[in-house]
Amino acid sequence: MKHFMMACGVLVALAVAPDSTLTQVRTWRTQHEMAILRELFDLLSLPNVATNQGDMARNADALTQMLARRRFTAEILPTSGSPVVLAERRAPNAVRTLTFYFHYDGQPVDPREWTHGPPFTPVVVTGPAADARTLTLAQLTGPIDGEWRIYGRSSSDDKSPIVAFLAAIDALDASAAPLTSTVRVILEGDEEAGSPSLDAIVRAHGDRMRGDALMMVDGPRHASGRTTLNFGARGVMAAVITVYGANRDLHSGNYGNWAPNPALALARLLASMKDERGRVTIAGFYDDVVPLTAAERRAIEEIPDVEPSLMRAFGFSRQENASQRLELWHNQPALNVNGLESGTVGGQGRTIIPADASARLDVRLVKAIDPARQFERIVAHVRAQGFFVADAEPDAAMRAAHPWIARVTRVGGYPAGRTSMDLPIAASIVKALSDAAAGPIVRLPTLGGSLPFYVFSDVLKVPTFGLSVVNFDNNQHGPNENLRIENLWGAVESMAALLTMP
Repeated sequence: MKHFMMACGVLVALAVAPDSTLTQVRTWRTQHEMAILRELFDLLSLPNVATNQGDMARNADALTQMLARRRFTAEILPTSGSPVVLAERRAPNAVRTLTFYFHYDGQPVDPREWTHGPPFTPVVVTGPAADARTLTLAQLTGPIDGEWRIYGRSSSDDKSPIVAFLAAIDALDASAAPLTSTVRVILEGDEEAGSPSLDAIVRAHGDRMRGDALMMVDGPRHASGRTTLNFGARGVMAAVITVYGANRDLHSGNYGNWAPNPALALARLLASMKDERGRVTIAGFYDDVVPLTAAERRAIEEIPDVEPSLMRAFGFSRQENASQRLELWHNQPALNVNGLESGTVGGQGRTIIPADASARLDVRLVKAIDPARQFERIVAHVRAQGFFVADAEPDAAMRAAHPWIARVTRVGGYPAGRTSMDLPIAASIVKALSDAAAGPIVRLPTLGGSLPFYVFSDVLKVPTFGLSVVNFDNNQHGPNENLRIENLWGAVESMAALLTMP
């Protein structure tokens, strides 16, 4: 009987331990909120546009020191671009090795577009109303409202997840809660540039990165606000199309209705790439898509429908294609026009027929679609619309031989990756995150955005998952990027749950 009661006591202890640990983590966090924010503000104050290698080296040095303070052994690995920081902390009696991936670079900035302070001078804004206050860290007093937001480049993408991870380590150490996994960390500095060096780094140092599972912590939470676990991420590729007219700008009065207008020709070309329902008309564009499994479809059906509230938040009333829900579209390839350039507009406008017109496309890829093959399909479509496709600026002979000339240039690109929802480690991760959230989480077969997921899922061959922790309306990649502070606190708890899962 005594042994039976002792066994029952062990079972009870095991049953309450996760909640007890979470309570301790939450208590520690509430007592150290200013210290967590101070570390985040210090990191956000370091400019991190990857084209400035001096800035990126300073970020890598700072991150190495931050990890070392948590008893990680850390090393900076040089690449052809920004360095990769690789770190490890071994856990006694670890049941597994768990690897976390983050990136520390950010998108380029134009300070003139920022309303709430310069991009690398983070501030707290106390609300959306006109009477909201903008506060520096030194001006914060009293309780911190979780609805307040931190503004600054990389506040959400992707420095706050790094600080949340480190705060979770601190909270667990302070609570004497042992890590159940040996923890490895990968910090990349070129994700926003398409991760050009990551594949080579992984192939060279894979044994030091590999784990029983790899968590890519990036991207926004689902708009429902629930903890969001991604089982894949889209790939991406960019293409620039330039259409040529005359060999110089021409007076629109003297030569209008006579000289070809490349801006109009480009507009017609772009319009030919999608029908009125938003479906891409490029031949073969949807070929090779791997269908969702029954489990993946069930996971999507369980996700709350937030499309009406999203449309209200973003200020439009009709989807481009309403034939299926947004989360299903994340599992289809996509084509987007993200930039146009021809002549000048506004106060700089001139009455000319421009000599050329350019568009930049981003193409999102899903599992099994090859970036090079998709680019070839785009080029074939341009040819089918009557353009001669050049691989360089047209010379006089080319101009004389072809009425319409277009140059199509591929910019970077990597494929998508996806992990099965049926793996035992997946069930453990889902349970840990659900327990921390005290309710159901969102399980997305594929994140709408792009990450170098495939490098780990397909090249390193590790079960790979994505954890999204920041607010969906964070303006990532744009001016006034921001982080809802409550998302930071929730991220600390999610990380702690993963670090202590049985």
